[in-house]
Amino acid sequence: MSRKSRISPHQSPEQGELSRRGLLKTAGGLTAALALGGSAAALAGSTASAAPSTWTHPGMLHNAGDINRAKVRVAAGTDPWLSGWNKLTANSHSASTWTNRATATIIRGGTGQNYSLLYNDIAAAYQNALRWKVGGTEANAACAAKILNAWSTTLTSVTGNADRFLASGLYGWQFANACELMRDYGDFDLAAAQEMMAKVFYPLNNSFLTNHNDACITNYWANWDLCNTASILAIGILNEDSAKYDQAVTYFKSGAGNGSIAHAVPYLYTDSDGYALGQWQESGRDQGHTVMGMGQMGALCEMAWNQGDDLYSYDSRRFMKAAQYVAKYNSGSDVPFTTYTWGTGQSCASSSQTVISSASRGQIRPVWAMLHFHYNRRLSLDDKYISSMYYNLVGTEGGGGDYGSDSGGYDQLGFGTLMYAK
Repeated sequence: MSRKSRISPHQSPEQGELSRRGLLKTAGGLTAALALGGSAAALAGSTASAAPSTWTHPGMLHNAGDINRAKVRVAAGTDPWLSGWNKLTANSHSASTWTNRATATIIRGGTGQNYSLLYNDIAAAYQNALRWKVGGTEANAACAAKILNAWSTTLTSVTGNADRFLASGLYGWQFANACELMRDYGDFDLAAAQEMMAKVFYPLNNSFLTNHNDACITNYWANWDLCNTASILAIGILNEDSAKYDQAVTYFKSGAGNGSIAHAVPYLYTDSDGYALGQWQESGRDQGHTVMGMGQMGALCEMAWNQGDDLYSYDSRRFMKAAQYVAKYNSGSDVPFTTYTWGTGQSCASSSQTVISSASRGQIRPVWAMLHFHYNRRLSLDDKYISSMYYNLVGTEGGGGDYGSDSGGYDQLGFGTLMYAK
């Protein structure tokens, strides 16, 4: 849990380093992945964008090393893992008695909204899956499988106003992650889940990234792109679909919308202490959605990492610079801000933000453990502001149900302390 750094915040990767995927292939796939998962020497170089020739399972938010480490540490009663476990078992969504409310049509936005049914059940499936993976309890596995099977064989459409695209993105990658944890459980119907994800979620994900609801390409905030990109990536991994995986990675690197890395982090700075910072696209909007972005891009990067692609370090660690910026401001310090101007609506009418927004500043969301333990513990980088946000403000991370009943409390799956501490 030490915050001590061994590499300066602006140090570049060594010349001639192997890519993360190259190292995985050279060292033997999963064995190397597990070593990298806990190693301070994980590499930060660029990687090929092609889908893996051999898929890693589990290989989305959690790999086998993450799961084994949590299992061993919890069994030994060691903190912070034990505190993370206690947070999980105290959450009502993790109870093996959870009853699903699978329905054929989910509506987000407009008349008849019922999407809370889905995000609550996803949280329950994920949390029960974690309890099974870490604690070995059969009742939790059976509960998770029952939830996922019910939705996989019942859900036929996600609809509503434009917010349907938020539902398709957020609940797409989250549902896929719960499925990924359960894919080796005998009573889980993987084929039904794969088919539902491809037929119900992917068409909406693809439509949004391709057409942006027929709006100006810059009209929608970064999070809209990010959650749909994350969903496509997750579906690609769940279904071992290389085309979808490549589509997501390519969009992250060079997509036209605000969720691609250069658009999500449009301005770069270096503060007086020498730390690199990156202004987040939603910083002039409010801090709740800005912190949400750390969770959405973080999920995307973590899933790619576990398949051998280091998006965390892409474009000279541009995402880390953004996370440092967001963490520094939300921890109470000032950050620079460049006027942000974009086109809105269908006509691309110009709109601008001239100052950073203090709305919901310091909002607590369970997104920081993933980032801290990656940059500081895997890569041994000085993540001063991310560390401060995690240790001093957030503390032991919970998940859906621990951060209010509104959908914002379910925008991320959480439990990063349990699953990422190193």
